[in-house]
Amino acid sequence: MTLCNLAVRRQTTAEIARRWRAECEARLAFDVPGDTPGALIFAFGVNDMACDTGALFRASPARSEITARKIIEEAAAWKPVLWIGPAPVAERITAEAAAHGLEPDYHDKRLAMLAPAYGAIAEDLGVPFLDLFAALAGDRRWAQCLGAGDGVYPDGEGYGLIAELIGQWPAWRSWLD
Repeated sequence: MTLCNLAVRRQTTAEIARRWRAECEARLAFDVPGDTPGALIFAFGVNDMACDTGALFRASPARSEITARKIIEEAAAWKPVLWIGPAPVAERITAEAAAHGLEPDYHDKRLAMLAPAYGAIAEDLGVPFLDLFAALAGDRRWAQCLGAGDGVYPDGEGYGLIAELIGQWPAWRSWLD
């Protein structure tokens, strides 16, 4: 299995929608008949719910949902897809994060609205969805990992918690079989 992370820090679903297909096609151009087929895993949404100066959201919840549906629907018509929902964030981000251009206005209340909406879209499209928000919200270890990270991205232990959740996810396990 070869994994290619196409993440770009601070990108919204609208920005991802403009580039995901071309970048995936470039990486999957070498699919060989009889070889393991390409598959896609999406994880986005946190940056849509962040605020920039003077804006309530970088992307409104409604716009985020419409764009996410478009991405996932197109992707699922092309390749097998798994969708991982956004994880909770800290109410305050670190000075290091601010130095990298992150606005200090990420709120779990916004993500608490978005994650179930994404889950409903995934169900409607028949795409497996892992609700990281529900799994990690209120988890003391996760909060500590966010505090040790920048408040949006956790430390290594936090990524370990995410890896455990993915590793236990039946949809992921079925991909490995």
